[in-house]
Parts: sequence; structure tokens; C-alpha cells
Amino acid sequence: MAPAAILDVDGTLVDSNYQHAVAWYRALRQHGIVLPVWRIHRAVGMGGDQILEYLCGEEVEQEKGDDIRAAEQAIYYTLIDEVEPLEGARGMIEDLKERGCDVILASSAKPEELEIYIDLIGARELADGWTTSGDVQATKPQPDLVQVAMEKAGQGEAVMVGDSSWDIEAARKAGLETLAVRTGGFAVDELRDAGASAVYDSIVELRDDWASTPFG
Repeated sequence: MAPAAILDVDGTLVDSNYQHAVAWYRALRQHGIVLPVWRIHRAVGMGGDQILEYLCGEEVEQEKGDDIRAAEQAIYYTLIDEVEPLEGARGMIEDLKERGCDVILASSAKPEELEIYIDLIGARELADGWTTSGDVQATKPQPDLVQVAMEKAGQGEAVMVGDSSWDIEAARKAGLETLAVRTGGFAVDELRDAGASAVYDSIVELRDDWASTPFG
């Protein structure tokens, strides 16, 4: 029986990581906090409930967290029209379905964002289900979203595909291996050190190597 495919969305299926980094930078700056954008980018892949404490500490989270998140959401929506599917995103889902895999999109995005992405990819009739930040108390790198995705897939064998160290950490905590793609801007060493079983430059490269993966 083919393993289920648990697919991250931001940075894996759609090219949105840098827009998120800019939105967080601007939201933080509005609240008197200036961080180098590269530092923010290293945290993209975490959900909004996790990223502020990671970047700024518990005090900022407690005092300004909700306001900064609201600002980030508003700013990101001014950039979301720039987000495009990554090459091969829909084709990867088609490949996996042809191999008999259930495909679940495991996203930390807000529900309204994910709806936009699903239509961009053309995945609404292909994917077997999806998650959003609204499904769990804690998003990546906690394993909750991956566990919900596994439940939607029927709790059998599954493999994660993601682009960030946070995807890999969440999958590892849920007992899954991860195939990583570099399309979110993370380095090979970062992804390998986080525990990825294989790292690919792109979805296209991954699709060319199915035979070497658990989906082969």
C-alpha cells in the first residue's frame, strides 16, 4: 500500500516565503522592532503562534503578539497577489495520486490563505484533504498539524514533503521522514541537519527521482 503524502504548502507548493518574511519585517517594524530580514526568513515555516516568541522572546509575544500578528496578516494580504505556484506543484500531486497515495496538504496558513493557494495550484479536486492553523492549538514546529494530516489520511504510513527545518522537525516529532525541497530558501545543510532523508533543489528534481523515494 502506497504511503500517504503529507505536503507542506508555503515554500513547497507556492512561492510565498519571501513575501511572508517581508510582511513580518514590516509588522515588527510598525511596533518598534527591527530585525534583519534574513533572521525572519530563517523562522518562516513556523506558524504565527510560534514565530514571535522564537524571534523576539516571551515578553514581546505576551505584550504585542496579537497586534503584530494582525499587522502581518494585513500586510501579507497586500502581497499575496504576487504569490505563484512553484513549478511542478500540481504535477507532483498528480504523480502521487497516480501512485495510489492519499495526498493531504499540511499547512500552517490561515484558512482564507490556504483557499487562495489551493486554487492557485489547482488542487481542489486532487488533494484528499488539508489542514490550516485553525485545526490545531499549536502549529509547526509542533507536530499537531502533521498528526491531523495523518488522521485525514487514515493514520497509515506517511511521508512528509516540506521546504523548511520546521516542517522536518514537526514531521520527526510525528514519527515521519521528510523529503525536502530547497524552494523555500533553506540551505542543503540546514535541511539535512534538521533530519531530511533527502534534499532536492526543486519539485521538478524530486519528481524525476520518485524511484529513489518511499513513493517510488
